[in-house]
Amino acid sequence: MMCNKGNNGFWVIAVLAVVCFWGCESNFKEVQKSNYSEFIPGGDADAVNLKYTDSGLIKVILLSPKMLDYSNVNFPFTEFPKGIDLTVYDAKAKTTRITANYAVSYGMTNIIDLQGKVRIQSQDGQLLETEQLFYDQKNEWFFTEKRFKFTDLKGVSNGQGIDFSKDFKIINSQRITGEVESAE
Repeated sequence: MMCNKGNNGFWVIAVLAVVCFWGCESNFKEVQKSNYSEFIPGGDADAVNLKYTDSGLIKVILLSPKMLDYSNVNFPFTEFPKGIDLTVYDAKAKTTRITANYAVSYGMTNIIDLQGKVRIQSQDGQLLETEQLFYDQKNEWFFTEKRFKFTDLKGVSNGQGIDFSKDFKIINSQRITGEVESAE
């Protein structure tokens, strides 16, 4: 008779474990649902035409068909899924035009990631073309490890990996080929 009670106890425990398992599984799914949050932008703008001024002078004009603002997430960013057309003015009103098929600006790091047919053209005739380029806003510095083509009055060079100042005065390129006139 003792064995039967022991077996009954085993079955009671087994049934309780199964019930508990099903109950926990159900609760687990509810917890998953409650912790799920949609990744939606806090702001959404179409046909963006933004002008940034300083002391009454236009410094930047940003044009984009679409802007999504994700300042409501832990690592805030602004996305331009349909590309950007950016004109930057220096202190002497010289322009540099930057275009890309896609861009994202990360607020906490001040890094802008430009992707897809990225072109930077200065008023002085310098042109850089690549598929991805990063811009460090704090240090005013561009960089990429992707293939690039750089054209200026001295010639055309191709390479993989380049970094340069926003005014093209300092350029460090890697693995370059092409014909460039020397500055002798």
